[in-house]
Order: sequence, then structure tokens, then C-alpha cells
Amino acid sequence: MEQKLIFLDIDGTLTEPGKNVPPPSAADAVRRAREKGHKVVLCSGRNYGMLFPVLQFGFDGLVASAGGYIEYGGQVVYDCPMTPGQQAEVLDVFKENGIYRTIGGREHSYTDEGFKEFLAENIQSEANSELLRWRIQIENELDIRPMSEYDGEPIYGMAFMSRGAGRLKKPMELLQEEFEFCIQDEDTCGIVNGELSSKAFDKGSAVERLCGFLGVPKEDTIAFGDSMNDFKMLQAAGFGVCMANGSPALMEIADMVCPPVAEDGLYSAFETLKLL
Repeated sequence: MEQKLIFLDIDGTLTEPGKNVPPPSAADAVRRAREKGHKVVLCSGRNYGMLFPVLQFGFDGLVASAGGYIEYGGQVVYDCPMTPGQQAEVLDVFKENGIYRTIGGREHSYTDEGFKEFLAENIQSEANSELLRWRIQIENELDIRPMSEYDGEPIYGMAFMSRGAGRLKKPMELLQEEFEFCIQDEDTCGIVNGELSSKAFDKGSAVERLCGFLGVPKEDTIAFGDSMNDFKMLQAAGFGVCMANGSPALMEIADMVCPPVAEDGLYSAFETLKLL
């Protein structure tokens, strides 16, 4: 078959949420696909620094911060952090409205003090995949630092979590011209969470930028994801795959749904698509 350019989300797709080690079958699928001549690129909402534990499993390139930073073969393709003015406005309006922030710089991420306590209070909300994801990440794997350590380094995006949608009204009104709000499925406890990113980029535009840089036609691209921040990535790719553990809205626009990540879903999909 023609060589493909494959874009892989990490959390919930390549790995279980919040983990840095993919199932052996997933790592094997990536290795075998690359041996067949396909190119595999990580495409994640994680910042650049958070990708390093995963990069050891072997990839041709990376998209960090949901499209804000792109690197291929060690060469920087795109780099677009917020301006100082944008940073100040974003941080202030979310804080003023009592919304928990987790910001992503190039190397590190920082979260509001009190966020872990908020998660602990809502631990019964197992239906909210993002709540579970952030609890695992903060407590175990991803070295997310307290906001008190933030020193002003440029930031590319922000994840947020709010008690109800009402608190998001003012931030959305003030920031809608320059930023996108990607809202995940609201859970039964009324917790709303999502991601804020610049309108200058997203995972979909990252697919297009890297294809343009490499001269790869859209029809030779395949994207794998599980959550709503993968929506535009799947739309931009020639073929989109959603994990069975993913968002129902993403499944609706995917060309294929494969088994969950914990059930060797990635390997199954690679095998079905004859990438191995």
C-alpha cells in the first residue's frame, strides 16, 4: 500500500488516560508500521515537555499543545505561543470566574492550587473521563507543577474545569475572537471541562501544516483520537479512527471505530487498515 502519514493522539488513544507507557501491542503496532515505511507522528494536547516519556517508543515527529508546536525529524515546523497580552487576559478572566486552570508552557505545565482537592470532592464522578484523566495525571505521571511556581514562560494553551457552565459565560464572551473553547461532555455532577486554544492553530491545522511541509496529500493521512479536541484532526485527515472509549460525538464523524486502548485497540486498527 501507499506510505501513510499517521497522526496519533496520546491520552485515551495510544495510552490509557494519564499514562506514559502504551500497551505493548500499541508500541508494537507503531514499530511495525514504521518498519513498513509509514510515518507516525504524535498529535497531542500535551505540551512539548510532557511528550518526552512517550517519544522513547519511536516516532517520526510530534505535534504538541494541540497544534501550537510542530516538529518533524528534529526540525521545528511551527511554533506559536500566546502573546504576553493574551496570556495575561486568559489567566485573569478564568481566575476571576473561579475556574480551575492548567496551563501548558513549552517545557512545563502548571495547575491551580486547590485543584486536587476539587477532584477529590468529585471523585464519585467516574462518568467524566476528563476528571479521571486529570486526577491520574496530577497524582502520578505528568509532573504538573503548582501555579505558584509559574514564572511567566510563554504558554500555548490551557485545560480548564468549572463547577457548571455559568462560570464560563464571561471568559467565552471576552475571548471568543481569538480563542476556541473545546468543551468535553458535561458529566452528571454538572462539572464542565475543556481546553482553550488559539484560533491560530488546532490539531486539524497541524495535520494540514505538516502535510504541506512534507508534501503529503490528505488522502495519505490517517488520524487516531478519542476526545473532542481530536475532532478537527479527524476531519482534516484522509481517514479518521475513533477509539471505542472515546466521545460519542467523535465516533459520529469517524470513518471507523476500533476497540478501546486497553483492549489492544490501536493494534487492531493498524491491522485492519493493513498498516502492519
